[in-house]
Amino acid sequence: MHNMERRKMELDLSGIKTYSAENRINLVTIDNMMTPGVTEHEAYTAEGFDTLVDKIVEARKNGHPVIFSMGAHVIKNRLSRYVIALMKKRVITHITGNGASSIHDFELGYLGGTSEDVPTAIEDGSFGMWEETGAWMNEALQRGAKLSLGYGEALGEYIDLHPERFPNKEDCILWQAYHNDIPATYQIALGTDIIHQHPTCDMGAIGKCCGIDFKKICYSVSQLEGGVFLNFGSAVIGPEVFLKALSVSRNLGYPTFKITTANFDLINLGNFRSKIGYDDPNYYYRPRKNIVNRPTSVGGWGWHFVGDHLVTIPTLYDKIIEKMK
Repeated sequence: MHNMERRKMELDLSGIKTYSAENRINLVTIDNMMTPGVTEHEAYTAEGFDTLVDKIVEARKNGHPVIFSMGAHVIKNRLSRYVIALMKKRVITHITGNGASSIHDFELGYLGGTSEDVPTAIEDGSFGMWEETGAWMNEALQRGAKLSLGYGEALGEYIDLHPERFPNKEDCILWQAYHNDIPATYQIALGTDIIHQHPTCDMGAIGKCCGIDFKKICYSVSQLEGGVFLNFGSAVIGPEVFLKALSVSRNLGYPTFKITTANFDLINLGNFRSKIGYDDPNYYYRPRKNIVNRPTSVGGWGWHFVGDHLVTIPTLYDKIIEKMK
């Protein structure tokens, strides 16, 4: 009996104290965001980079997809407008990300700022306890679950339904995706995001919306023959979801072998195409296996590019736009 009682022990989150984000200090704001064609940036160079640009332009000219996978640091590095511009120009055909990327994006839309100062906030338990972010995102997802909407679509539609709350929605990637009829899908690790701390959180609703989004990313990956998959800074969720979606596609008989993949991150893998053993820490770096090497083992080509998003994404944008003229 004693052991049974211990197994049922749970912490009640109904007493969580939340705070308004209105007066929060944000490290990223719409005033310091980088703007394509306006903000100066360093030029990025690397072997294979220009070939990747050619592959992206060729894919779109031939009607093949370009899937953009990202971690939250794309937004935290103030680069949302580059992603939005590439969506509007129909270069990016699908956005996929983790929970944090959706949260920073959503906060930019309503607050005009995001990225709180975590080291000080964690000391008193106020980290992530933002009423508007938690209440509105959970409200949107619970509504979305009832209507059988995906995670990204649920948030995009919620912003559309409450324009007075989102004065900065033009700088919100997921809203722009919704507005421009481009899939924006998110795969969530339950318990990793600040909205999971909110007393109104319904994990079942989040799970249902994410399950729908998984089928959407599977569809886009199933059409990837001749297309390109790009991953920016997602070290776990993005690579794992891509590999499963690719396996689903091939299992169902979709030809997804002549594909191009590219991973962008800060970690230097050296010769990323060489075989390595279990004793090498880089063996356990998922993007190396799940994006660059395994998906292209029977056709196509994969790259790993080392560099700061602040340099790689603006340079990629500039080169794509120049090639498309």
